[in-house]
Amino acid sequence: MSEASGLVVVDKPAGITSHDVVSRVRRLAGTRKVGHAGTLDPMATGVLVLGVERATRLLGHLTLTEKAYEATVRLGASTTTDDAEGEVQATSSTADLDEEQVREVLAGFVGDIEQVPTAVSAIKVDGKRAYQRVRDGEQVELRPRPVTVHELTVGEVRRVVEHGHHYLDVDISLRCSSGTYVRAIARDAGAALSVGGHLTALRRTAVGPYRLDVAHTLDELADAFADGSAVLPLADAARAGFRTLDLEPTQAADVRFGRALGVPLDGLTALFAPTGEFLALYEPRGGQARAVAVFV
Repeated sequence: MSEASGLVVVDKPAGITSHDVVSRVRRLAGTRKVGHAGTLDPMATGVLVLGVERATRLLGHLTLTEKAYEATVRLGASTTTDDAEGEVQATSSTADLDEEQVREVLAGFVGDIEQVPTAVSAIKVDGKRAYQRVRDGEQVELRPRPVTVHELTVGEVRRVVEHGHHYLDVDISLRCSSGTYVRAIARDAGAALSVGGHLTALRRTAVGPYRLDVAHTLDELADAFADGSAVLPLADAARAGFRTLDLEPTQAADVRFGRALGVPLDGLTALFAPTGEFLALYEPRGGQARAVAVFV
């Protein structure tokens, strides 16, 4: 059984599920106690954050509200899944579509928007995941939900002709709130331009403070576990993901028992002993700092 508790940041390749990555890390870490902080579609690549041992309790609390992606939107065809994995529903020529019009429409997705999630999402509808209902032949209508796109940059716009159809492939990069579906942006941009749209590539470049530069590929993971570099220690993960407060010895003793503290906090905060040991997550409540989760 592995004694290491912390986060493992993986650069997921295309063609496998997030659960496949969890299974691989379970074998390498020698423990069943591995979870992830948000999935990636099989088609998608990039940052997948996993927790090992005690850090699995951290995943639900991590302030991973912001994510960053690079994607390619194909205009001129809509699909059943809003990405290249699905069946083409309709095509429309983009030969007369103006590049500036494309850029203008995509710029309109920046800010607080109401977004209807893609039908093949993991959202539960009456206790059953939406994607399962679609697979079972049911019609799924999901309600719009508020999301925030902090930034969306349009890169190269390429004209592509395949099998006689004229498409526009548009590279975009964006920062957005958790729960934002990039596939839905591709779908909605295509609808706004009256040509249809779907996603052909998606790469997540950041989840909260964890970026590709600290991620291990699957090929690198075995060596990283062997030399001890795979797992970001629990204390380091907490410092990266939360506001922090370093305690006096008497305060640290109280926190070990989950006692309330008379200190001001500005939201969810990671508390540390004078030795640097991560002790707990506390939040302001009722005029005091109170325990949310104690890790010792």
